[in-house]
Amino acid sequence: MSNRHYSVKEQDVEKFNSKLLSISNARDEGDWKSIPHTHPFTELFFVSDGKGSFLFDQTTHSIYPGDLVIIPPYTEHTERSLPNQPLEYYVLGIDGISFLASDKTTGQIICNFNDDTSIFNLFRQMLQEIRNSQYGSEAICQRLLEILILKIIRSKHLIPVSINSVRITKECAQIKEYLDVNYANRITLDTLTNLTHMNKYYMVHSFTRYAGLSPIQYLNRRRLEIACHLLESSNHSISDISSLTGFSSQSYFTQTFRKAFGMTPVMYLPNSRRDSSLLKAFLLNDAFSCFSFGFVLR
Repeated sequence: MSNRHYSVKEQDVEKFNSKLLSISNARDEGDWKSIPHTHPFTELFFVSDGKGSFLFDQTTHSIYPGDLVIIPPYTEHTERSLPNQPLEYYVLGIDGISFLASDKTTGQIICNFNDDTSIFNLFRQMLQEIRNSQYGSEAICQRLLEILILKIIRSKHLIPVSINSVRITKECAQIKEYLDVNYANRITLDTLTNLTHMNKYYMVHSFTRYAGLSPIQYLNRRRLEIACHLLESSNHSISDISSLTGFSSQSYFTQTFRKAFGMTPVMYLPNSRRDSSLLKAFLLNDAFSCFSFGFVLR
């Protein structure tokens, strides 16, 4: 008799607080059109059949059977089928976790598992469990999700990132409040990640979705807003105002102001005594978001 015995050792595998929110299976039959949309949670979009394209924000990627698309929270996305090759796919909504590519540059990931049928089987098993709705189905689906996450990380060398959709909104509000109050201080992206304990990529991405501006843009907008009020209502010098609003130098303040308003603070000063229409246009029309900054937080 041949017998091989293997001991199972406890490994130091990171525990993920991932939670399965939903699972669906769909086939594009041409009777409705998917439009760009977002979710406050991570989605795993697995293509089981057909061919098409997937839109991340303004970037389009071709997708094929076996492709797994990882969609971070608050990322605008949609899918399109090729003519006569309708997409069929599974979608998981999960909270508590998302992923980064190994170079940590993006959370928008497409990877192919055409050579690993176990991934497709895990999606199919989860859907079957939910459809049957028997005793323990939700618990089994949760365990299958944990297996799926480990296999994805192991196979594609992805970096798991713990997140929470409620926490994201709360901490984005925390960042906004911090910038509103502490605009005069030296603030970097590291300052904000230390404040919220969020991954830097997800912090920037989530805040941009939350506020409509990146943290850098929001901070400079706040600084310029205060600078305009000081120009209108105080006798401070331009040098003092640049310091009071957190700019690293008067020249940097002048450069930033000119790019936003088309004039220097000195040119703005006489006009500001009469009215504040320029500032109102700046705030109401969100001209700042059209002003493409290449600024580094200073």
